[in-house]
Amino acid sequence: MTIPFDIDLHKQNVLDSYMSYRESGDPSAPVVLFFHGNPTSSYIWRHILPLVAPVAHCIAPDLIGFGQSGKPNIAYRFFDHIQYIESFIDELGIDSAYLVAQDWGTALAFELAARRPDFVRGLAFMEFTWPMPDWAEFHADARELFQAFRTPGVGETLILEQNAFIEQVLPGATVRTLSDEEMAVYRAPFPTAASRLPIWRFPNELPIAGEPADVYATLENAHRALAQSRYPKLLFTATPGALVSPNVAARFAQQLQHCRVVPLGEGIHYLQEDHPETIGNTVREWLIELGINAQSVQNTHS
Repeated sequence: MTIPFDIDLHKQNVLDSYMSYRESGDPSAPVVLFFHGNPTSSYIWRHILPLVAPVAHCIAPDLIGFGQSGKPNIAYRFFDHIQYIESFIDELGIDSAYLVAQDWGTALAFELAARRPDFVRGLAFMEFTWPMPDWAEFHADARELFQAFRTPGVGETLILEQNAFIEQVLPGATVRTLSDEEMAVYRAPFPTAASRLPIWRFPNELPIAGEPADVYATLENAHRALAQSRYPKLLFTATPGALVSPNVAARFAQQLQHCRVVPLGEGIHYLQEDHPETIGNTVREWLIELGINAQSVQNTHS
């Protein structure tokens, strides 16, 4: 049985721009923040939010430069995203939250938790960003492409001019075939080369072999804080995975306190597109286990 919850779209002024976000559930319930990665948007959570909404106040922002959020004249470095996310949280007056994150959203969640250890009540995450000591740790099938993304001149041509991240990486790292309608939503925020700067920046920020040094050091510190944290954690894993194989996930979970691993089956990187029901239902039940009481739902449909 699926419980339908409406998803509302809003915009919030943040710093010198604005951030769009999807919202669902009871505003008086505990907040769950959903952080997406590259090159997606809050749209990737569209089938998951209604499943979590019966027990929580779900808020899924579009990162600055992505989805329906603004595109200010910034570099779109990882640190810019942190600044906008923190300002977004402050503008909405959120003083604590459960976090659900994937891809670069996990790096933002880890760093947010390191900066604000009392803010995070729990963390559910998948396909997470981690400081890789060398390129041998990177997904073999995508290694050459991502090295090209980081090659001056080549990466700009591939991502800015040819839109390779939207047209190649996104469908290639999703098991099922995304529909024309779904691809149209993902293409919409990036119609020009200039609009794709946020997409290009992220692969150049990936912490690999010590570079870029500031992002690598920051995420090393964030991962140390994560290992020391005691809030409950839920780690979704898939086979073969992309950034995170099942073996990497298992080793990583052993270093954490209060972390449960949830295998999803076949999956590459955009697990929300392949396993939305399992992710949504598992997060909802996990929150209930943690003490969130399910709301009475008036209108249900089989």
